[in-house]
Amino acid sequence: MSNISCIISRMEKGDQTASYIHFEQTATLKQIVASVDSQYVFFYTKHPSPRPGEYAQQRFLQLAQATGAVMLYSDYYTEQNGQPVAHPTIDYQLGSVRDDFDFGSILLFRTDILKKVVSDMDSDYQFAALYDLRLRLSREGLIFRIPEFLYSEKEFDTRLSGEKQFDYVNPRNREVQIEMEQAFSAHLKAIGAYLPPIFKNLRFQDENFKTEASVIIPVRNREKTIAEAIRSVLSQQTNFNFNILVVDNHSTDETTSIIKKMAQKRPQIIHIIPPRADLGIGGCWTHAIMDERCGRFAIQLDSDDLYINNHILQRIVDTFRNCQCAMVIGSYQMVNFKLEEIPPGIIDHKEWTPDNGRNNALRINGLGAPRAFYTPLLRQIRIPNVSYGEDYATALAISREYQIARIYEPLYLCRRWDGNSDADLNIQRVNANNFYKDKIRTIEILARKQLKMGNEKKRF
Repeated sequence: MSNISCIISRMEKGDQTASYIHFEQTATLKQIVASVDSQYVFFYTKHPSPRPGEYAQQRFLQLAQATGAVMLYSDYYTEQNGQPVAHPTIDYQLGSVRDDFDFGSILLFRTDILKKVVSDMDSDYQFAALYDLRLRLSREGLIFRIPEFLYSEKEFDTRLSGEKQFDYVNPRNREVQIEMEQAFSAHLKAIGAYLPPIFKNLRFQDENFKTEASVIIPVRNREKTIAEAIRSVLSQQTNFNFNILVVDNHSTDETTSIIKKMAQKRPQIIHIIPPRADLGIGGCWTHAIMDERCGRFAIQLDSDDLYINNHILQRIVDTFRNCQCAMVIGSYQMVNFKLEEIPPGIIDHKEWTPDNGRNNALRINGLGAPRAFYTPLLRQIRIPNVSYGEDYATALAISREYQIARIYEPLYLCRRWDGNSDADLNIQRVNANNFYKDKIRTIEILARKQLKMGNEKKRF
């Protein structure tokens, strides 16, 4: 048996392409693996094929033998305008279950484990075979990142990070996403973290809330947009009383004076400046919901966004009442600063289903917005004191035991402009965000496994 083989995304004879290899198809993957007779095999998953650095293959092999890993990947360079640009990856962990996890385009597999896993694959996927493969491999052993730049690949997707993040909700990708969900649900069942559609009953008690609903707006340095955001709340028409808790996180521009002037004229506006200076967006939220003036339902609005009409609060509260749910998540429309629609348009997360939404939510990078919570439950869970992923972590924690209701019509206008914090992030920031969300998933998977084990013990 030879030591190593390479399978590339395109095989060539002279100047003509002989065939394409579709790693995403189960049948093709089985055919490929059956032909491998070496200890290790490389998959080059991108066309044109990446260009390995000097002694890169030897380094992959050296670390495969040293670690015993079943799959290895590395940092790499992207070629942009003829120049190499460093593209670090992130470490794989239990919660690294996104189907768009960035491994780069060179993967090394241990053949004996690869053959075993592929022979057990019983689904005939057209799009999810490679995803299914690495989920199965993660149950067999170590998936190891080499923190060295071992090759270069051409970068053709030059969109901003803020544009790429919505690919999974594109209706054109729906067929792909259905297969990814099937593979992921099977993975959760295999590791004991799948939750069937059984939820705790939630009945709203007659707590002594003076206010039925509160709109919570954390804000820092949004002098261009905060007044419009507040006015969009004040315009709401409801059959209940509501207020606005604006948590001013020590703004240094004119934001503070704008809020102060508006609050002097409208008692519904409660201007809160936290005594602490170490709060992220999540910390501002927790500070607001723990305030005695917070209403029975806490409803989100970002400081640079607007409700799409004057019936949004009524729609959300009615949904709480009708569904007896712990959380309501709506949809939104992407617009520019002039409020003109921009791609991808409406973000509605229709991939969510009542039966499997809380499982599939672990696979994707978000659950949608605007978000609204039943305040007594939110006060128990609280929100992580971070400024990215805090909403995702909280929604997952709620979904572990409680039902979440969805509204698929857009409820607010989400402005995408240069001042947005996530409009265009560098690779280091993208990696930091993705690593944190993977950590959230790790925590949630562990919590769900504990929950299932606890439920099993109660049965016996």
